[in-house]
Amino acid sequence: MTLATLHAGALALLTPLVAAVRPEDLDRPTPCAEWTVRILLEHIVGQQDGFAAAAHGRGDAPGAFDDRPLPPGTDLSAAYVRSATALTEAFTEAEAEGRPFALPGILPGHPFPAAQAIGFHLLDTVVHGWDLAAALGRSFDCPQELLGPVLQITELVPADGAFRGPGRAFGPVLPGAPEGGFDRVLLLLGRDPAWKR
Repeated sequence: MTLATLHAGALALLTPLVAAVRPEDLDRPTPCAEWTVRILLEHIVGQQDGFAAAAHGRGDAPGAFDDRPLPPGTDLSAAYVRSATALTEAFTEAEAEGRPFALPGILPGHPFPAAQAIGFHLLDTVVHGWDLAAALGRSFDCPQELLGPVLQITELVPADGAFRGPGRAFGPVLPGAPEGGFDRVLLLLGRDPAWKR
């Protein structure tokens, strides 16, 4: 199974969660400090659009990774589905062709191999899926075929303060990470598996 195919499975985990969001849910807190459900969704769509642009060689374009305002109305999932579909197509092509990705938010001026870039977003997608599920009071199950790769990527994330804390993607590593299991992913990334809104 290709990494792009695994990533498409991760995006599919979020689809029913995003579809379940109602306008009254948008101001709910999330496990991401100071982020509401609205901010989380705008970030998710912005990152999906940004990584799709990067897969097409446009990752350095101004605003490529900016958050995307949610459309007005009650169909909050339309923007997610559109960007997820475009991202799956972009990742599939980029992985097959071995295109490098410009990811200025991670390391400006450094091209990342397609597999590594897709891995970055795979981790982000699964963890934000848990963030959204927790904010909505829903369960989140990471399938075994995703858990192995996600845990492997998680364990490569630097633990020093330059990469952790306020304004960074992840918080400091929390103690008590068990061997294996999705709780290990959360704790290594600074998220409390017992978080409740």
